[in-house]
Amino acid sequence: MKELIKQYETAKNSAKMYMKNGQINAYFEALLEMNKCKKMMVAVVAN
Repeated sequence: MKELIKQYETAKNSAKMYMKNGQINAYFEALLEMNKCKKMMVAVVAN
């Protein structure tokens, strides 16, 4: 679970950086990574 939280936070920080720099495609990729991590965290908590 700690690894998932770290991945989520890393993706969140990179998404912020990409948005500030105007890199829209990279921003969306980071958002997708955040979404994947969030789903995995919910699955871990459910089990």
